[in-house]
Amino acid sequence: MSTISKLGTVVILFIILTTQIQAQDITGSWKGNLSVQGTELPLVFDIKSSDEGFTSTMDSPAQGAMGIPMDETTFTNDTLTIKFIKAGVKYIATLNESTLSGTFYQGDMELPLTLEKTEKTLPGDPSLPTSDAELEKLANWNPTNYKYTVKDYFARPKASSFNLSPNGDYMSYREKDENAKNHVYVKNLKTGEVLRVIEEKEELIRGFGWANNARLVYIMDKGGNEDYHLFAVNLDGTNQKELTPFDGVKVNILNGLKDDKDHMIISMNQNNPQIFEPYKINIVTGEVEQLYKNEDASNPINSYVFDKDGNLRGFVKMRNGVHMDFYYSEDGENFDLKKELSWKDSFSIASFNYASDNPHEAYVVSNLETDKTQIFLYDLKEDKVIKMLYSNDDYDISGLGISRHRNYELDYFSYEGEKRVIVPVSDYAKKMHKKLTDKFPGYNISIADITDDESKYLFFIQSDKLYGTYYSYDTAKDEFELLYNLMPNLVEDDMAEMRPITFKSRDGLTIHGYITLPKEALEGKKVPVIVNPHGGPQGIRDSWSFNPEAQLFASRGYATLQVNFRISGGYGREFLESGFKQIGRKAMDDVEDGLQYVIDQGWVDRDNAAIYGGSHGGYAVLRGLTKTPDLYACGVDYVGVSNIFTFFDSFPEYWKPYTKIVKEIWYDSDIPEEKAIMEEVSPVFHVDKIKKPLFVVQGANDPRVNIDESDQIVSALRTKGVDVPYMVRYDEGHGFGKEENRIALYEAMMGFYAKHLNKKPVTPLKD
Repeated sequence: MSTISKLGTVVILFIILTTQIQAQDITGSWKGNLSVQGTELPLVFDIKSSDEGFTSTMDSPAQGAMGIPMDETTFTNDTLTIKFIKAGVKYIATLNESTLSGTFYQGDMELPLTLEKTEKTLPGDPSLPTSDAELEKLANWNPTNYKYTVKDYFARPKASSFNLSPNGDYMSYREKDENAKNHVYVKNLKTGEVLRVIEEKEELIRGFGWANNARLVYIMDKGGNEDYHLFAVNLDGTNQKELTPFDGVKVNILNGLKDDKDHMIISMNQNNPQIFEPYKINIVTGEVEQLYKNEDASNPINSYVFDKDGNLRGFVKMRNGVHMDFYYSEDGENFDLKKELSWKDSFSIASFNYASDNPHEAYVVSNLETDKTQIFLYDLKEDKVIKMLYSNDDYDISGLGISRHRNYELDYFSYEGEKRVIVPVSDYAKKMHKKLTDKFPGYNISIADITDDESKYLFFIQSDKLYGTYYSYDTAKDEFELLYNLMPNLVEDDMAEMRPITFKSRDGLTIHGYITLPKEALEGKKVPVIVNPHGGPQGIRDSWSFNPEAQLFASRGYATLQVNFRISGGYGREFLESGFKQIGRKAMDDVEDGLQYVIDQGWVDRDNAAIYGGSHGGYAVLRGLTKTPDLYACGVDYVGVSNIFTFFDSFPEYWKPYTKIVKEIWYDSDIPEEKAIMEEVSPVFHVDKIKKPLFVVQGANDPRVNIDESDQIVSALRTKGVDVPYMVRYDEGHGFGKEENRIALYEAMMGFYAKHLNKKPVTPLKD
């Protein structure tokens, strides 16, 4: 080879090696803080290389924006240039080993920005999740020749969440675009003009509403981590502002302050991640004023009582982790201990009675004297009952309605029996209730919104077969008008009935629940059944309403059984407490007894029962497959607990003050007998008993049930050689909120059922 040829080869090799080194140096995650008007704004750029060059995405965690694709990314002569043309953003920086030093441009701003190389790690064990290709193969086991697709049940409505401005001049609502993003719009009801005021980007808008006639507020978190931040925007889309730009801080709205248009009361765990303190926040400027200090972390305040004017009137302070002491202020300054309660006691102020001349008079929901919660008129200063207003022999009373417009007149009480029940009290409410029940007999009817002067209403109408419709009502015209049918594609007559059931447990308790039966069961055929224990478990219950899961299952020929097992809420204190220390034991017995009941009715096939649930329901799936290995044909665990020990260890900070209470509900590992029970009922220690197919689903950012809970059970079963399909979404938390993820989940789930919930073997429709 000639000297020139050798030299050319060396040059080519040098260029190749230089390019490789350059690519290796610049690819990866780069993190830094952008200082904007005294506020530190974290930014992360993720840079990847390919045969076509470089690509990058940007995360702005404080703004709830993650994985934003950049339009241009180049790296030449140690100079990085990133452009996001749509936002007018450009970043130019020079690489020096593991540091990028440069300038961030946006509009007229030129801001210095230094980025450091960082490791961006995924939660959990990223080697465990099943690939999307394999999950698609699983989904393909489900036949497609049905009238309704999975998407029909789990796509979000084209429009939803309708609300009136307080004066009734405007209406806000969500509307979905072609990319399944649910933006918020405002319609001028006089002119018909519509404006998009909140754009949903990578992060979901978790909730929104009118703060006053001119401004809306909304909340977002990051990928389902439940660290909610508060935002506000004018009704024309201007002056959009993040009000609580604090990383790792969770916000709760305590009081909307109807009579103070520029403020509301929130709570934040800004000073201590374990405890929340109240603040008055200006929804225009974001200025916050701390209203009370919650400084005793060992005995923290866990709830606050404010009146309509924003005055702190009382609070409940924990003592020794299990006692609840109620303090009340008679003069607005000093707080006196009024009641020493157990955490098991119910004594809560639903509202002050602003119609009374006595400022200490309030409506109180309590079970201090009875098994079921009742509603009392109560004198807080004298600490005595004025009058018992309403009770029910079988169910807890859950709420009441008051008219602010009619001098705070008491309108109705409510509770949940087999269905939701409204008990009208005032003459006005009685007339309205009759009007509504005559027009919508047999439906659940709720007030979606009402103007301040009660001239306009929005009613939400739903049933077990109706996904939901909004009706507007004009009191002056006495006219109802159909505003919007959320899911007109789901024909009511095609949907399945959700039937209340009642049975006796093996130890004599009366248990309630629901069975949703497909048409084949109504024709006398024994059908497969999906047993669906609810989450919680304490204080939660299943209810009569439209259930898209049960309707999807029924459309495929599967019944759905929902049991309100002991520890469920709404049935009184004794029933609730009968489930303490019985999670995974007698609570599971109740589920099994419910399955036996529907088998005995001749509705379902005992050899074709699956078990599926989320959160505690996911735990119940794993426990069911280990406690009664031959009872179920298969199971689907959705964000479920597998190991009670590690579940307790991974509590988010703001749960930790309640650890003693949780131990009284579940089990206490410091008590040897209960530690043994925890080992007995933690499924991860009994994977050898799992005989039937299992599908596991998890949101990677789940703050309640850490991804380690699902990783543990999948890893243990994989070690045994069991093939466990495992779906993980890295942009989700405790349950999937994004439409594309929900649809993918239920498509895979229906394929899993089609594969395993049949007596006769079937083959997939396609590979």
